[in-house]
Amino acid sequence: MSSIGILAYGSLIDDPGEEIQAVVLSKLEGVQTPFKVEFARSSTGRSGAPTLVPVEEGGACVKAVILVLKEQVAVDKAKDMLWRRETNQVFSSNSYEPSPNPGPNTVCIKELRQFQNIEAVLYTSIKPNIDGLTPRKLARLAIDSVCKTERGRDGISYLINAKSNGIRTPLTLEYEKEIKRQTKTESLEEALEKLQSSQHKHEC
Repeated sequence: MSSIGILAYGSLIDDPGEEIQAVVLSKLEGVQTPFKVEFARSSTGRSGAPTLVPVEEGGACVKAVILVLKEQVAVDKAKDMLWRRETNQVFSSNSYEPSPNPGPNTVCIKELRQFQNIEAVLYTSIKPNIDGLTPRKLARLAIDSVCKTERGRDGISYLINAKSNGIRTPLTLEYEKEIKRQTKTESLEEALEKLQSSQHKHEC
C-alpha cells in the first residue's frame, strides 16, 4: 500500500508546482473525487477567474488524479508543500497551520484515509465565493480575467484544461456555451485567442 498521495481535481493535475513535482513517484488515474465540486470560486490569484472547489450544493464528483508521493515524504511535509503551492509560496520555509475557524479565503488541507488503497490522500479545500452561480456569471468572470492576468492563468485556459482532463460538472456545458456566445466565437480556443489579441486587449 502506498502511504501518501495528493488528490488533484483542477489545475494541480497539470501544474503541481516544482516542489511537489520533485517528490511525485507516480500518478494514479481513473479515480473520482469522493466529494462534489463546481466552478464556484472566483480566484484572486487568477484575477477573478472561476476555479473548481468542493461544494455542498450542486456540483458533481469528477475525474481526478492522485499524485503518489515518494516514501520518504512525511504527511506533514506533504501538507506544507500542497499549502505552499496553493498560496503561491513554493519553496518558502512557511508551514501549514490548520485553522480552527476557516474564513472565506482560508486554504484548508484535508485528508482522506485509506482512499484508493493509499494510506493518506491530501486535498485542497477552499470555500465557494460566487453568489448566484450561473453560467452567464461564470463566463463574464472568465472573460474579464483574460485581460487582467498572465497567459495561462485566466478562466478560459482553466476551463480548457479542465475539459482536457475529462472534468465535467453540471455547469460546464452551459458555461462554455456562454463564453462562446459572449465572445461571438465557435470554440473556447477561438475565444481565448480573440481576447488575447492586441485589438481586443484595448477593449477589455
